[in-house]
Amino acid sequence: MAENLKEPLAPPLQRDVLNCNVPCKMSWDEMEVLCRRERLRCRQLGVIGANINDYEVEFLCDYKKIREEEFYLVKWKGYPEADNSWEPKRNLKCSKLMKQFHQDLDLELRRHKRHTTPKRLDKEVSSFLMQKAKVRQNLLRWEVHLNETRNHPGHIFVVNDVDLEGPPKNFTYINNYKVGQGIVLNVMAVGCECKDCFHEPVNGCCPGASLHRMAYNEKGQVRIRPGKPIYECNSQCSCDPDCPNRVVQKGIQIDLCIFKTENGRGWGVRTLQHIKKNVFVMEYVGEIITTDEAERRGHIYDREGSTYLFDLDYVEDVYTVDAAHHGNISHFVNHSCNPNLQVFNVFVDNIDERLPRIALFSTRPIRAGEELTFDYKMHIDPVDTESTKMDSSFSLAGLNSSPKKRIRVECRCGSDSCRKYLF
Repeated sequence: MAENLKEPLAPPLQRDVLNCNVPCKMSWDEMEVLCRRERLRCRQLGVIGANINDYEVEFLCDYKKIREEEFYLVKWKGYPEADNSWEPKRNLKCSKLMKQFHQDLDLELRRHKRHTTPKRLDKEVSSFLMQKAKVRQNLLRWEVHLNETRNHPGHIFVVNDVDLEGPPKNFTYINNYKVGQGIVLNVMAVGCECKDCFHEPVNGCCPGASLHRMAYNEKGQVRIRPGKPIYECNSQCSCDPDCPNRVVQKGIQIDLCIFKTENGRGWGVRTLQHIKKNVFVMEYVGEIITTDEAERRGHIYDREGSTYLFDLDYVEDVYTVDAAHHGNISHFVNHSCNPNLQVFNVFVDNIDERLPRIALFSTRPIRAGEELTFDYKMHIDPVDTESTKMDSSFSLAGLNSSPKKRIRVECRCGSDSCRKYLF
């Protein structure tokens, strides 16, 4: 076929070079800026003749008023701060950024007990606004990263309207348990043969095979008492993904927001959607470690006042989940003595009763915008022997230490039934 080509075939090495892809050291944003500077059009970067002279405002840094005309100091996206420039309001098309800037400005002026906007801002105020804008950009980038990492339908939002704290350091978002050294998860060997697990369960479906009843109703709401285990259908089952006995494994379905609390409780989580009673909200995910390792880490966390160790003591106290540095959105859920979330032990593919999945279900209807909480020191009424296995699941780091050595952590949940101390 070579004789029918207009040009001879390239040598093998040349063909390899032609097919070679070399990663660019510049980001898309940096290449876009370069194109605009050099007056080059590039459709893939969105730089065309109609917008080649357009520049994107990243955030607003400062404000002044000269002869009744308003000006803003602009940080341009993709450009260093040395290129910041004062621009008249009439030239800017960033109404949302302006609104956010003035909200931050009003809050800062009120903090300084000033009620009117001056024609020029003090250096202290303008410096705060610059830092606030940078923190907001960092949180936005973290929000994007979280949503790129999550494997569940529910979106994650991040807001800090309280202070200048940015994304947490040394924290990695994970979707499933991170198995520690020397720990093995036993995969479920068999599954059910049901075609309709809810209406026509074969041999009681997966819950029946474990001598338990179906945990959910047709709408996926939990209907068993706290303390009872949940056995969901697994990867070996004959039923389809829409089976009513597959709830926790589908992941977070609700849009949630990580926000900075105003009363010194750090970060918290609130729901952005109405949640019905007995609905699955999220799993408590982290690194599975042995209780001996938890004891070692606990002494370190005690000094920090951390509360990220969750004892998996359903049948025996062998393993602990540590969500201090590896976890999901549950890492940021605060304690309450009157919580709106309740813990259940769930088993899907793993049959080791020492390693249940920890699922949080709503205890009552929760309105959109309400903070989500659970009781770090849960106690289930010992109605039967099954429920007593759930006592004191979540613990302050160093739970196994002598009670005389444990640090008492003040509770700030604010509920009428507050116990004053977490532990």
